[in-house]
Amino acid sequence: MLTADNADSMKIRTITLAVERKSGEVDTLQTTLTPELLLGVKWTPPLTTYETRTTEYGFFESFPAGITYGWNVLSGYVRDLKYIFTADGAKSVGSFGAIGSLFPATWDWQRFWEMTAFISLMLAFMNILPIPALDGGHAFFLVCEVITRRKPSDKFMEIAERIGITLLLILMAYALFNDFMRFLF
Repeated sequence: MLTADNADSMKIRTITLAVERKSGEVDTLQTTLTPELLLGVKWTPPLTTYETRTTEYGFFESFPAGITYGWNVLSGYVRDLKYIFTADGAKSVGSFGAIGSLFPATWDWQRFWEMTAFISLMLAFMNILPIPALDGGHAFFLVCEVITRRKPSDKFMEIAERIGITLLLILMAYALFNDFMRFLF
């Protein structure tokens, strides 16, 4: 008959778990099994683990706080734009259906205005991208005109505008297609 002391038992019960993320990165976790050599996994809702904190601002304090918050949201959105060019990110492109799904099912004024402001920031940023037919494209061609000291020909501008509109229409059709497929499946 084999006997094991407590140290041997703990050595057997201590294991290393490897977790592979979607990006291919592998994290390792050390854990201890129960005396019955079982591993338990429990999902905890995030709202129960995070502390809720309320910060109140005066009238004049609210302006810099709002600007900071808006800047953080916009910079996070810009950082996340790189995911559009991945397979999963391309599937998440959407139009009116995707925008509607951002809002909660129950009415909440604060959430409504946060999402409205987020959508406004998103659209403002997209509009300043240097794509012909958007304001950013017009600004880009004006900067090029200032640098080269000559105006692009009307024929060139017409072709650039057509290419820009075509790209935007293709993107919009793709977004509508994604919304339609999400609705069906």
